[in-house]
Amino acid sequence: MTNAESTRRQFLGTTTAGALAATAAAARPWHHAAATTATPGPNDSIHLGLIGCGARGAEQVMPSFQKLPGVRMVAVCDVNAKRLAAVRQKAGGDRVAAYHDFRKLLDDKSVDAVIVATQAHWHALITVAACQAGKDVYVEKPLATTIDEGRAMVEAARRHNRVVQMGSQWRSCQHIIEAAEMVRSGKLGKVGLVRGWAYLDWLPSIGHKPDCEPPPGVDYDMWLGPAPKRPFNPNRFHFNFRWFWDYAGGLMTDWGVHLINMMLMGMGMEPPRSAYASGGKFVLDDDSETPDSQIAVYEFPTFTLVWEHKAGLNNGLNGRSWGVQWSGSEGTIILNDSGWEIITERKQANLDSQRKPGSGNPRPAHVRNFLDCVRSRKQPVLNLEVGHHVSTVAHLGNIAYRSGRKVVWDPVKERIVDDREADRLVGVKYRKPWSLPYSRRA
Repeated sequence: MTNAESTRRQFLGTTTAGALAATAAAARPWHHAAATTATPGPNDSIHLGLIGCGARGAEQVMPSFQKLPGVRMVAVCDVNAKRLAAVRQKAGGDRVAAYHDFRKLLDDKSVDAVIVATQAHWHALITVAACQAGKDVYVEKPLATTIDEGRAMVEAARRHNRVVQMGSQWRSCQHIIEAAEMVRSGKLGKVGLVRGWAYLDWLPSIGHKPDCEPPPGVDYDMWLGPAPKRPFNPNRFHFNFRWFWDYAGGLMTDWGVHLINMMLMGMGMEPPRSAYASGGKFVLDDDSETPDSQIAVYEFPTFTLVWEHKAGLNNGLNGRSWGVQWSGSEGTIILNDSGWEIITERKQANLDSQRKPGSGNPRPAHVRNFLDCVRSRKQPVLNLEVGHHVSTVAHLGNIAYRSGRKVVWDPVKERIVDDREADRLVGVKYRKPWSLPYSRRA
């Protein structure tokens, strides 16, 4: 056997060996290496590791980092050997380290910060472990699959003094920032209703597929990680993980987090009092679990927030397939990626109608903000406290939908009031031997 073939076999392993390795490694104490990791100075290059080499991480987020000065990709990680090899070449070739297990990447002292672009059910564990290892983190939205995981991530960042940014790039979009400032300025008058919607005709049915063996080179047990043990099914893999409760929260936490983020940019950090929801699978006949049609209504102390999504349609509210609307006593702002406009109330004369064009792709600015904060140690625009707040609102809509009733929220204890079944969905039960440090419900 050649050295190359020996190395290849050792890297790929077998599903059984991969599972045993994951079990043994997960049983080890989580390391606390912050003291051994140097923070890049103002003029230092930031060395990045990418964890999760799918389309989002490798084709959208990583290139946004690579285009900025003072950044070098030094490591990539994925449980899919074929995909890992391809993305390693995009990241820089042989000078970039390739890891099968994210814990090995976090042990790499050359890595200053990591991009977490895995399935959502991995976000919390990897982010907490990265903070413990002294790495700063750019983690894709939503923060995780549950509210409790988000709180654990906030606690890890606080304890280990890490810079962590949630990758909802609209927080750095200039025309959305301007619209939110207009709302907060009071010029719209009293804003009592906020709406967000996403009508998406590009989401096809995923159909019905039988269980089968994982693709060659994929460590499926490691892909599952803390999620429940299930037979491999191609409909639950890669992009489609979004539509299964084990790994994500459907359109509510995929598009909903983005737009709830926008809505709350104008309304602040006020926590909701309650949420109720309605919906179901009314369009798609397939294996997906999450609703293709959903409306969630949130009662905040000073306003009502409404979210709705629909698959298979493009004709959304106000002639827009997706958008956000703040309705005030003086006028209404409606926005999406193409820009925003003010529609004045016909009985008022204190506000002029306005139109503002869109400001282009906000991801470069969002990524730049994270990198600036890695160097300055300031908090980014979408830090974990804000990201957790936004994600919590989205999760509450799903909890109301799944429980089939109105849920009342205690924001201090982060619990559903007087409803054990719904409150159970605030936390998550990890598959052994995985466990989440700093979880309130571990």
